[in-house]
Amino acid sequence: MNRFHVHLNVADLPASVRFYSRLFATEPAVLKTDYAKWMLEDPRVNFAISTAGRGPGIDHLGIQAESAAELAVLGSRLVLAEGTIAHEPGAVCCYAKSDKTWMEDPQGTRWEIFHTLGEATTYYASMSDCGSVETACGATSSAAGTAGTQSCCGPTRSSCC
Repeated sequence: MNRFHVHLNVADLPASVRFYSRLFATEPAVLKTDYAKWMLEDPRVNFAISTAGRGPGIDHLGIQAESAAELAVLGSRLVLAEGTIAHEPGAVCCYAKSDKTWMEDPQGTRWEIFHTLGEATTYYASMSDCGSVETACGATSSAAGTAGTQSCCGPTRSSCC
């Protein structure tokens, strides 16, 4: 079963963690100095917040697949949506390593489909791991670089490395 994903940028992480912990009646499953994530079952959602560089508000929406096979099905749906797709196999982002695919909807909202492969010790791969943005994410949004070197690129590459 897939899980809906919401990632918000926040200005005050501790205040936001208190608010969402009370709203969801549970503490985050992951809590770092710049990131928190709740893996909720009712509703079934991966809800994340961070202070990752962009202004407060919705960073992106997504669908988390539980398997590589489910990710492939979701990927075929993105192809049918007829937008520019950016693949990120082995991406390090949000303290996790995942296979990801990104696209923007018609109004510019970033969408991510992903399958988490395991935990990571950093929010994203460091610039020294990535090299330049073009190396990490590809020179265009449809070429997302090499496995394991990019992070949180998305179609606009705005938060890469």
